[in-house]
Amino acid sequence: MSELNKVIANKNEDIKIPDMLPLLPVRDIILYPAMVLPLAVGRKKSIKALEEAMSSSRLIFVVTQKNLQIEDPSPNDIYNVGTICEVLQILKMPDGTLKALVEGTNRAQWTDFKLNDKGYIEVGVSVFNEKIDKTLETEAIMRHSITLFEQYTKLNPRMPIEISISIGSIDDPAKLADTIASHLIIKNTDKQIILELINPIKRLEKIIEILDYEIEILNIEKRIQARVRNQIEKTQKEYYLTEQMKAIQKELKHKDDIQKDVNELKDKLAKISMPKAVQNVANKEIARLEKIMPMSPEAVVIRTYVEWILDLPWQTSTNDNLDLKRAKSILEQDHYGLEKIKERILEYLAVVSRVKKISGPILCFIGPPGVGKTSIAKSIAKSLGRNHIRISMGGMKDESEIRGHRRTYIGAMPGKIIQSIKKAGSNNPVLILDEIDKIGTDWRSDPSAALLEVLDPEQNYAFNDHYLDIDFDLSKVMFITTANNINNIPSTLLDRLELIRFSSYTNTEKICIANNFLIPKQLKEHGLLPKELSFTNNSINSIIENYTREAGVRNLSREIANICRKIVKEFVFKKTLNYITITNRNLNKYLGISKYERENIPENDIGVVTGLAWTEFGGEVLTIEVNKINGKKGLMLTGKLGDVMKESAQTALTYIRSIYKKLNIDDNIFSNVDFHIHVPEGAVPKDGPSAGIALATAIASVCMNKPVKKKIAMTGEITLRGRILGIGGLKEKVLAAYREGINTVLFPKNNEKDLIEIPKEVRKKVKMISVSHMDKVISLAIPHLILKKNRVKTTKTKNS
Repeated sequence: MSELNKVIANKNEDIKIPDMLPLLPVRDIILYPAMVLPLAVGRKKSIKALEEAMSSSRLIFVVTQKNLQIEDPSPNDIYNVGTICEVLQILKMPDGTLKALVEGTNRAQWTDFKLNDKGYIEVGVSVFNEKIDKTLETEAIMRHSITLFEQYTKLNPRMPIEISISIGSIDDPAKLADTIASHLIIKNTDKQIILELINPIKRLEKIIEILDYEIEILNIEKRIQARVRNQIEKTQKEYYLTEQMKAIQKELKHKDDIQKDVNELKDKLAKISMPKAVQNVANKEIARLEKIMPMSPEAVVIRTYVEWILDLPWQTSTNDNLDLKRAKSILEQDHYGLEKIKERILEYLAVVSRVKKISGPILCFIGPPGVGKTSIAKSIAKSLGRNHIRISMGGMKDESEIRGHRRTYIGAMPGKIIQSIKKAGSNNPVLILDEIDKIGTDWRSDPSAALLEVLDPEQNYAFNDHYLDIDFDLSKVMFITTANNINNIPSTLLDRLELIRFSSYTNTEKICIANNFLIPKQLKEHGLLPKELSFTNNSINSIIENYTREAGVRNLSREIANICRKIVKEFVFKKTLNYITITNRNLNKYLGISKYERENIPENDIGVVTGLAWTEFGGEVLTIEVNKINGKKGLMLTGKLGDVMKESAQTALTYIRSIYKKLNIDDNIFSNVDFHIHVPEGAVPKDGPSAGIALATAIASVCMNKPVKKKIAMTGEITLRGRILGIGGLKEKVLAAYREGINTVLFPKNNEKDLIEIPKEVRKKVKMISVSHMDKVISLAIPHLILKKNRVKTTKTKNS
């Protein structure tokens, strides 16, 4: 199609309009001639159309979509009549979209719709001629339109008054109609109808019709608003007067109610036995309550404070039952094993029975989870006949949780200690401070510092809670704390505690606990009778080894409960079923596949040694792997090792290098080979010096190219001279080795005193060998080596 240029008059100048123009479809906007409007453009075709317009005539055809949801409109999706616009400015945004400022010039109708090779849509345009002769009738219609529009702007609060002033200066009927239409707040369909009216007179008549309708609606809205406002004012006036009447009546009656409440507080105070100083404070606060305005917020604060004072058991105590035989019976009934712990508790109670008061340091039960720390503390309270309250210290970060908040704060309350005393109802309960090693700290305060006064027998007779601001005697309270890891308890707090260590249970102990405590408890909780469900000892042992792997019995109880639930379901669905025995054969049916498997260490694996570790959850078996590769980097360490363990590895390597002649190791190996030490599992943090001899043995095994015995484990700290130092947690480490089927454990000679704590059944199956120097460790751990006169001699077997 040939480009024919049309010349029309617009804005007092000639603008050449091509026959084909780029198309810009817009949504939810009707653009009129002489209207300047910013547009946000994001569609690719629209962006290309704008860019083409800017690079050529700066003209673009803007038309409105019928359906706003369509992304790529077709000819049927847009109106026939639109506006030719001049692109005044384009601004590129960071997200790739464009902002364009356009000004409408002429009405036009598109006649041809096609996709250009450049990727945008162009249309043929037919420009409408809107010029008419101005007559008296035209002038009258224009004036009437202006008058109605002025009324419309006055009634519509969203319309600025300045618009009506600018409208009055327009003398062109076409421009007047378009300007008024662009400012009307009406539907886009109505705006499009006005756009499609070519004759300015017809257009003004349509605008007059719309303005009449809108003015009528606005007048109705105004009348409704006035009616509602009058009703609200009347209602508010009635409400205000009613509330005043209520307040007067309430004040007259409230004085009687307040006096009644005050009299009740006075009567309660007279009946309660408390220290003279506390009584004086209570009387003073009650007197303040009488004088203060009843509606004052301070009255509520004072009343709450007085009620707290009156509710505390200042001189109310429970009588202690100091029958040691009864206490021993309760401890034996509630807990299996733990002989040393029970003995220490009975000693403590024996002293109490003699001196008739709590004395000495605070007991702190240290041990892995699930070994009975909290439950034995409850048994102590039961044996004494005292009330007991458990306070969870885990995650506590604010000192105010111990000491309380001062009364100046809104919603202030006493701390956990005073709250627990009130809850117990006596001034001599057993307070169990659970998980004391989990106390946190932040920028506000340190709760463990507040516990120093609470747990110090020399200070807690005058414990001052911030809320009460009165001394409360805690010397009669029996405090028992529990923790998993002693290293997380601040030293100043630890100094006030007497530690009683709880160790891991052996499999035999766990089987006895399951038969005597856990299984009967779960049968009762799940509505089962002993004649309906039973467990063999082998099945309990399989649960222990293959489904729990823990120091205590918490998960064992959970797995037994899991089985009970499934058995109850079978009984409900199968009415004929009335008895089931859990054996190794049907265990997988109820618990699924085993969760844990023993690690199978190859018999002749060079550079692999089994170490022993202790965590707050009990003992663990640690596999240490060492490999050598060509290089000159020296020592590489992986497995999320801590600084102390890294230093132990360096010490072990240095020691092995120092005795290379004794071990018949080529000295060149240390200058041409890198040693890579890895301790699975890689995601679990590991630290401590007790893996020193295991690291040294693994390095020696790699250097000598000889395997380490399979069923041997070791623990001990190594020095640069090869001496072996003592370690902690020997019992837990040996129990872990016992669980994994290890038959020999090498341990420091300094720890021989700890052998008495290891159960006899474990010592029967695990050979315990004490060592004081690395020479003995290497000769015991690596087969076919004989240490003689400071020289390691290699012997050969017939089958080697």
